Amino acid sequence: MLLLVLRAYFELIYIDLYLMRGDFAALYSKVRNIAVSRVSVSDERTRQICQAVDTACIWYWKEVLCLQRSAVTARLLKAHGISAQMLIGAQQMPFRAHAWVEVEGQVVNDKPYMREMYAVLERC
Repeated sequence: MLLLVLRAYFELIYIDLYLMRGDFAALYSKVRNIAVSRVSVSDERTRQICQAVDTACIWYWKEVLCLQRSAVTARLLKAHGISAQMLIGAQQMPFRAHAWVEVEGQVVNDKPYMREMYAVLERC
């Protein structure tokens, strides 16, 4: 588990570099284009990866917002053979935007009712 937390921590740094430059197109590409490995996976592995990202976020030196957390979660899930999608949604009144990750249509890194609160704008 420690190695998974460390990998998540380094992924937070990696994604943060794109966010600091405001290079959302590159960030999008880094999430969308990571290959899903061909290994057998389980719901337990999905839970472990989400927990590792949450733990890395606690130790990260600055606040981790939903886009960074979701990009890291999606990249790690895909790298471990789990076909994950990062979703970006918005709400009109009051205006809010949010990002989360789904696996097989189920939210894995946030509350299960995210699609009810936010209109999905993009999937990657």
